[in-house]
Amino acid sequence: MKHHLKEFLARLVAFVGRHLSAQAPSLESIYQLELSNIRNGILKKTPENPVLRGFKVYSQNEEDGIIQEICNRIGISQGYFLEIGCGNGLENNTHYLLLKGWRGTWVDGSETRVRLIAKNIPLRSSRLLVLQTYVTKTSIADVLGKVAEHSGIPCPDLLSTDIDGNDIHVLKSIVGKIQPKVLCVEYNAKFPPPDVITVAYDEKHAWVRDDYMGASLQAFVNTLRGYKLVCCNISGSNAFFVRSDYAHLFTEYPVEDLYQPLRYHLCSMRTGHPPSLKFLRALLAEADK
Repeated sequence: MKHHLKEFLARLVAFVGRHLSAQAPSLESIYQLELSNIRNGILKKTPENPVLRGFKVYSQNEEDGIIQEICNRIGISQGYFLEIGCGNGLENNTHYLLLKGWRGTWVDGSETRVRLIAKNIPLRSSRLLVLQTYVTKTSIADVLGKVAEHSGIPCPDLLSTDIDGNDIHVLKSIVGKIQPKVLCVEYNAKFPPPDVITVAYDEKHAWVRDDYMGASLQAFVNTLRGYKLVCCNISGSNAFFVRSDYAHLFTEYPVEDLYQPLRYHLCSMRTGHPPSLKFLRALLAEADK
């Protein structure tokens, strides 16, 4: 009798657990609802904001769609990019561009990450150059030289930087030498406009996952005089600028209206199955036949 009662109770608990799980919203659905509410707020305040066209394929957040929208507006279909801080290639701002016909250069300071890339794709091909180097104000000249050699053009169309520290200092050095049409920069969203905050330049700086990293959005706006801020992504991690000669293609909004606060929890949202470098490997092999 006791055995049957225990078995019945166990089945009842399991049934109730399954029922509650089925009724309770998933974390993903909660994030989707939050994202929808945020987008509605952006639509009301800045209806022409490129972030409203954002989506994720291989980017961490919705950068893939934002970059596509910005490039469509200024007339770039298949350009050349430079991404500094490309990670292991599985998730960055330009992987998707390669699949759409772009060429470019990936740069990362981590030997481990570049080694993982090398296990999957060649580090040099006609479509992609991968460099393992720690970028500083001094070393950037050598990087730009290799980019020019690989691209065959004096300046890439798109520059993306994510080096968790000296970003604004290195970026200032870059735009003093070349002026890409589009910039995607990681900003420190802890500090809203009009705060002007930046880390002191230190070639040995290493981010220890605290708030001492990068620069505030206003610091980038003040530094990038030849560029116009056009949007920030919803998670509050990347800001997008266009060169001044393309500024007329974008509605001008105040910096404080384009600023997005920290929402790093949204970075965990998934899109489809786990990413790989397999599509890219096949594409590079076909291009170099």
